[in-house]
Amino acid sequence: MPTPKELYYEKRGRILVKNLKNRHFDACYCATREEALAKALEWIPEGASVGWGGALSAQQIGLMDAVNAGPYHAIDRDRCKTPEEKAQAARDSLFADVFLTGANGLSLDGQMVNIDGTGNRLAAIAYGPRTVLVIAGMNKVEDTLESAINRARRVAAPLNQQRFGLENPCTVTGVCADCKSETCICNQILITRHCRPAGRIRFVLVGEELGF
Repeated sequence: MPTPKELYYEKRGRILVKNLKNRHFDACYCATREEALAKALEWIPEGASVGWGGALSAQQIGLMDAVNAGPYHAIDRDRCKTPEEKAQAARDSLFADVFLTGANGLSLDGQMVNIDGTGNRLAAIAYGPRTVLVIAGMNKVEDTLESAINRARRVAAPLNQQRFGLENPCTVTGVCADCKSETCICNQILITRHCRPAGRIRFVLVGEELGF
């Protein structure tokens, strides 16, 4: 018997999938992370080069491990040994066949909000990789674009900052201070409201709480 939250996520997921498709994204809803992993791998061709930016949700469903262990060419920054190698891997990901990412916020009408420090993740979402595969838990979904932007800045960024541990105001307070720190992770904000060419960006929505 589904729980009330599972039913809530499923019903909102159905609306969001429809609205994403109306904006020329491809999208599906998976109730569990196991289903999401299976679906994501269906969308990654064998032999494809696969890169990623910050993608905690994809990591949580086991997608990075599957790519590293599977018949793919993984561009994995975490396996790089020097800052220079990591920087090159980030550049190489811009030319990947498939780029994996998450969403910092989604509006129920089908718009995605992402916020970034260096911008490599946002650059890949906007242009470069042949396919962008977004893994997003339903906890990322807000009713409006305004609330999705607010979530990205006021929820996702301060939470991620606790993970990174950089010397920014929200590391100390947990609250966004609209800072201009040298290590600010909120330097660029990207709103992706429509997919061109159609189907380049694909969403796997997951009926669980993933990422921040």
